[in-house]
Amino acid sequence: MPSSSLQTPTLQTARLRLRPFDHGDATGLFAMHASPRVMRYWDAPPWSEITRAERFIIACRQMADEGAGVRLAVDRAGDRSFIGWCSLRQWNPDYRSASLGYCFDDAAWGNGYATEATGALLGWAFPALDLNRIQAETDTRNVASARVLEKLGFVREGTLRENCIVSGEVSDSWIFGLVKREWSPLAEQLRAR
Repeated sequence: MPSSSLQTPTLQTARLRLRPFDHGDATGLFAMHASPRVMRYWDAPPWSEITRAERFIIACRQMADEGAGVRLAVDRAGDRSFIGWCSLRQWNPDYRSASLGYCFDDAAWGNGYATEATGALLGWAFPALDLNRIQAETDTRNVASARVLEKLGFVREGTLRENCIVSGEVSDSWIFGLVKREWSPLAEQLRAR
């Protein structure tokens, strides 16, 4: 495991700002994670207490301090409203690998924000963390999330059968991988389409 802290970056795209979490994000974070619609394909039930959001924000700082990864709040650039987050965690400098995660409020769905935000994070992470591989998982029923990963160049590598049981519901997950030699910045990918 990494032993030194990571500097959590602030990144800007045409429509979004990715930044370190602060305690003022607790209300928006809780509202998003308390939504059954947002958490439908998540590996945990919706949150029921705002203290979960407060602990999440503390864990973001701890993850960076321990050098295990970064988690960034995502705001719309125009009005600075919180719309979600994305992260790279389980950073292993020896294997040069990490795991990608993200979650966006349902009001932000369908606008390309997840692709834009995670594309910016990947554009920072490959060189800054000297990554060779990034992995991601998504529930097999979450077609929109799978599409985000495919737009970013991830390849579906396999299925974890019945790997989650949330509130008694069993689900499968797809594993996606992206290796450095296959990565191209999002802007180049979008121009090619």
